[in-house]
Amino acid sequence: MSVAAYKNNIRETENPRDIERRILLRIAGEMDRSASDYDHAQDQSERLRILSEGLRETLAENIMFWSALKLDLADPNNQLPPDLRAALISLALWVERQSNAVIGGEKGVAALVSTNRAIAAGLAGQTPGPRAEEN
Repeated sequence: MSVAAYKNNIRETENPRDIERRILLRIAGEMDRSASDYDHAQDQSERLRILSEGLRETLAENIMFWSALKLDLADPNNQLPPDLRAALISLALWVERQSNAVIGGEKGVAALVSTNRAIAAGLAGQTPGPRAEEN
């Protein structure tokens, strides 16, 4: 089966919540591979090295995902309750700021991983567990 046919098959068999959940978990997993090393790096040059090894691209993808989600939430035809939409838009704005801060060399990858996983759990109908302490 070609990649295009495979992607089309996924779109036809998965509902949007499952697709969003899968994307969030994939991005969280990719960020998590670098989170501890990045957030505990002692200097800027070490963080820049980790960013250049793929974390920057993953963070950019995280920004794109949350930006698309924010646009969907702002659509007047979105059927989620207004309070939930507003809270998720606020969270999307935070994720975008935090992702850009990390790209700029600040700590905070673990917080992004935790956020993506918590939202993915919500999409799966699960209650997220307690948050681990993040630095």
